Amino acid sequence: MSETTTNDSPSGAEGTGPIVQSENLTKRFGDEVAVDSLTLEIPPGTIFGFIGPSGSGKTTTVRLLTGVQSPTSGDVKVFGVAPSSFSERERARIGYMPQLSVLFPHLSIIENLRFVASIYGMRWGRRKRLDQALEFVELQDAKRKRLRHASGGMPRRLALAAALVNDPQLLFLDEPTAGIDPVLRRKFWDHFESLRNDGRTVFVTTQYVGEAAYCDKIGVLRKGRLLTVDTPEGLRRQAFGGEVIDMVVADRIEQELITDVAHLDYVVHAQRTRVDGRGMRVTVEDADPVIPRLQQWLVERGIRVEAVDRYLPPFDDVFVNLVQATGPNELENLSAARVEVSDAPPTSSDTPPRKPTPPSEAATRAPADAPPPVPPPPPDAAAGTDADTPSTSPPPGPVDRPPTTPPPESPPPERPSDTPPTTNETADTPAGTDERTKDVT
Repeated sequence: MSETTTNDSPSGAEGTGPIVQSENLTKRFGDEVAVDSLTLEIPPGTIFGFIGPSGSGKTTTVRLLTGVQSPTSGDVKVFGVAPSSFSERERARIGYMPQLSVLFPHLSIIENLRFVASIYGMRWGRRKRLDQALEFVELQDAKRKRLRHASGGMPRRLALAAALVNDPQLLFLDEPTAGIDPVLRRKFWDHFESLRNDGRTVFVTTQYVGEAAYCDKIGVLRKGRLLTVDTPEGLRRQAFGGEVIDMVVADRIEQELITDVAHLDYVVHAQRTRVDGRGMRVTVEDADPVIPRLQQWLVERGIRVEAVDRYLPPFDDVFVNLVQATGPNELENLSAARVEVSDAPPTSSDTPPRKPTPPSEAATRAPADAPPPVPPPPPDAAAGTDADTPSTSPPPGPVDRPPTTPPPESPPPERPSDTPPTTNETADTPAGTDERTKDVT
C-alpha cells in the first residue's frame, strides 16, 4: 500500500484541519444508547476505517456525520459546518453509500444512476461521468437491466457507483464490500487508495476485519463507545502488548523455561505453541533488537534454535482481543490475559456450563414437574404413622379442627418466564426511519 499523503488537502478543502470532527457525540433511541460520547478527528486525504461488532453503532455514526439523523447531544462538524446546516455546496462535496439499498428496483441500472446525478444537479458532460462510474463497478454491460432483475452483488456495486458519480471530496461508505467477490473487493480498495492519493477522504465501515490493513487509521467501536483510534500496526501492538516473535527449537520446551523467558526484562509475555511443544511465542516491545539477545540467551542454556521469525497477528485476532478487553484500563496489558498453552487435557467440554439457579429463587419457585401437595391426613389416621411419615411431609392440621375434606390445592407460585423480553437488537436503525427518503434527499 502506498504512503499516506495526509498533508495534501482535497481540492476546495478549507485549510489543513480535520475534515470530520465530533465531540461527545451521542445518539439515544429511548433508553437505548446507540452512540455514546464519540470524540473523533479525521484529517483530509486519509482512509479512515470504522470496525465493530454488529449493533455497535457504526451505521448510526455515519448517519450522524452525514446529517441523515440529528444527535441527541454533542457536536459534529464536516468541512467545518454542522451537518444540519449543510448547504447544497457542502452536500455536493459528499458521497454517501448507505448500508441498505435506497435505489429503485423498477428502474434500470443506468436510470438509477441518472436519477442520482440529477439530485446533484449534474448536467453537462454527465454521460461520460456515468459511464466511468459504471465501468469502475463493472456494470457497463448490464446498465439496461432493471435493478430488481440484478443478481449477486450488483445492487451494492450500483450503490457504490451512485456514491462516486458526483466525484466527492469526502466519501462515506457503509460496508461497501458486503456481498462482493474477493477480486472485485480488492479492486474497490485499490480505487479507494487512488482517491486517497488524490487528496480525497474516505470514511469506510466494514465487518471484514482484514480490510482494516488497507486503512490509514482505524477506529474500534463497541456498544456505541470508541475504544481506540490507531494505525493498523498500532492496533496490533495494543491488542498483543507489543511485537510478537515466533521461535522453534530442537527439543520440547518445558514450562519452567517459558516462565524464565517471561521473567526477562525485555519480554512482555511468553507462551508455548505447536502440538509437539517445540514452539514458543514471545511478545516484546521491539522485536529487532530482542531477537539476537533472546537467541543468545537460549544458546547459553543449551537450547538449539531452529527458526526465528516475526509473527504478524491477523486482524481477526487483533479485533477479538480489542473488543473483548475489559476492566478500567481496557486496552492496557492485554497480553497478560492470554491463556497459556499447556499439555494438560481439557477439563471440560466446549459447551459452557449452565448458570446455576440462585438459592433464593429456587426456594420460592416450585419445579415444573413437581407433584401436587399431599393433603394432611386426618388426625386419627396420622396418630399411628408418625414414624413412617417422611420428614418432608406437611404437618397435620390442628387437632381441634380436623378437616372433613381435603383442602383445595393451592396454585403454585407463578414461574417467571425464561423468555427474555423482545428488544430491538439493531441500535443503528430507529423505528420508523425511512432510509430511502432520508438517503436520497
